[in-house]
Amino acid sequence: MMVACVTAWPTSTVRRGNETIECVIRSAVCGIVFAETVVGYIGCVDVLSDVVSAARTGRPHSGRVTRSAPFAQRFPAVPSAGFHIVLQGTCWLLPSQGEPVALGPGDVAFLPRGSAHGLADDPFTPVNEPSPMPTGVHVDRAAEASADRPPTVVMLCGAYLLDGSGPHPLLNDLPEVIHLPTRVGRHGELRAAVELLGAELDGDARPGSDTIVLTLLDLLLLYILRAWFEEQRVLGHSATGWAAALHDPAVAAALRAIHEDPGRSWTVEELGAQARLSRAAFARRFTHLVGQPPLSYLTWWRMTTAARLLRTCDAPVNTIAQRVGYSSQYTFTHAFKRQYGSPPGTYRSHTG
Repeated sequence: MMVACVTAWPTSTVRRGNETIECVIRSAVCGIVFAETVVGYIGCVDVLSDVVSAARTGRPHSGRVTRSAPFAQRFPAVPSAGFHIVLQGTCWLLPSQGEPVALGPGDVAFLPRGSAHGLADDPFTPVNEPSPMPTGVHVDRAAEASADRPPTVVMLCGAYLLDGSGPHPLLNDLPEVIHLPTRVGRHGELRAAVELLGAELDGDARPGSDTIVLTLLDLLLLYILRAWFEEQRVLGHSATGWAAALHDPAVAAALRAIHEDPGRSWTVEELGAQARLSRAAFARRFTHLVGQPPLSYLTWWRMTTAARLLRTCDAPVNTIAQRVGYSSQYTFTHAFKRQYGSPPGTYRSHTG
């Protein structure tokens, strides 16, 4: 009996009785599915999770921050996606462009591309500049509430490091600032994750806290993105782009097929069959929503997958090439260099 998990990802061999099981290593939990033949992920992947996993590098970080008025701090642009969640009180988010955004209890502000911004008790409070540290992390010296002034706001703040060498178009489709105001009966999973993370970061660390916080941060990012795409659908703003693609049954089916088995020699006809559309109708629909033709996206995703493998595992380049559908290492190297600007070996040495 063989495991029906993907061959396009790093694997680990384990034993179950007399059976040897090869299962995929992923940042998210992926169940082991048994079948008579290896046919791909078999339900182990969804597109949004795959995109987030490919974009992420390193460990996320977060903290609970208390501030007293008056305060106003500017944060520079960084190669990460950041968030601010108000637990108590109120404050203002000051985007680098556009109007200030009022944040109240339960509100989530997410900056998917780490744009420069500020936080203030009032839009008219004079803004302090950040203090850079050698690591590139910027510290707000006035972050904590003053001992002689009651706190104006209590927040959860954090960031996810991103691979900026080839951002996914799904993330590029997002606005500079995503504001998810709290609403009764909306996004219950997101609110639950916020409450759990806030409780875990409140006070001294407890046994298991490190793993729990990292897991909750992973969940939080996916819940934020899911909530945003659901909001766009409810508001009728998802006629085009990835918000529409993820909710379009035909295009979503083709995207799942590509992400489940990027190494397969897909044709437009085969992907159209996954979408249950004719070749021409499928190609038009996919290109309209995703922004590029099906096989162009397939190539792009193969290279993105290869880049993640080069960063995260020690498999030889020719092995990675085969896992993403290239029998020729020369052809793979040429395609990879066209997307990332350097051959796979150089890319690995600079990012590994």
